[in-house]
Amino acid sequence: MKIKIIEKFKAMDKRERRIYCRELLINNSLYIFLVAAIVLIQCVNPRFLSWPSIINIISLSAANLPIALGIAGAIILTGTDLSAGRIVGLVACVSAALLQSSSYAGKMFPGLNTLPIFVVFLIVIAIGALIGFVNGFCTATFHLHPFIVTLSTQLIVYGALLLFLMTGNNNGQSLSGLDPSFTNFIKGSVLSLGGTPIPNYVFYVLILTAIMWVVWNKTTFGKNMFAVGSNPDAANVSGVNVKRVIILVFMLAGALYGMTGFIEAARIGSNSAATGLNYELDAIAACVIGGVSFVGGTGKISGVILGVVLLRLIFVGLTFLGIDANMQYIIKGLIILIACAIDMRKYLVRR
Repeated sequence: MKIKIIEKFKAMDKRERRIYCRELLINNSLYIFLVAAIVLIQCVNPRFLSWPSIINIISLSAANLPIALGIAGAIILTGTDLSAGRIVGLVACVSAALLQSSSYAGKMFPGLNTLPIFVVFLIVIAIGALIGFVNGFCTATFHLHPFIVTLSTQLIVYGALLLFLMTGNNNGQSLSGLDPSFTNFIKGSVLSLGGTPIPNYVFYVLILTAIMWVVWNKTTFGKNMFAVGSNPDAANVSGVNVKRVIILVFMLAGALYGMTGFIEAARIGSNSAATGLNYELDAIAACVIGGVSFVGGTGKISGVILGVVLLRLIFVGLTFLGIDANMQYIIKGLIILIACAIDMRKYLVRR
């Protein structure tokens, strides 16, 4: 592939080479900017790329990767999912409530023994998949745009979360006092790098990512997902059950949000109604940076991983530079806007 590109470049005249280089710079301008920013931050604060900082970036990236993979599927279908963050919050609070230590004085359900971790995992995955089914069913059956559907479910899920936090003895308080077996399962470590322990959930997410790569690239479902995203009418004529594909994509996304919430419950340690707030924005930004196109039918697992890591790098870097947390929202919005503009430009050039 690289040889063909080199041969093509050699065959161009001076003007064509100039246009080619300009397009290459514009299309990759976001990556160039991010790399330049990383170099600048490292020069200002040499601790930025130290082992503890690198492990922190890897850990934060792993925690955000499942939700990004879920939203990526919705974007491939030319949609999005605004309910993702609230689903994460609901699932995190349910996980925390069911896995509070039996000896904790502020236990939400005092009469309920701490459930086995695997049982709770299955419960929260089912909750995420069920909400995803609602999103997919309404989108596919009633031909509503995912933006409207997921905006509605975002509000419904948030209301359900607030009601849940008022049940039992909790009275709307944050859920903490998690059982040590749960926190050790998620945040414990069996491997370290440079003397800094790597949390267990990083390895769980790596396994999940490998599974998702197989699903996207080696299964009929994955091929159908990209076909529906590229041209649903053509996919339907080709025998693809478009409705079923849309529902399954959103159900899979919901299950991935469930895993994100399960991890967040232990990672945060104190879960409230604010858990999961705006998580979908980070995930959407990571997907767009990673080349998952809103025009549909385009995206790679490797791109999503790259987008998540780059976004974490830049936000950790901003913290190292002492940039105000509120200002980071402005920067995040600009990154999404620029990335979408570059993506649309690529699409228009291809046309």
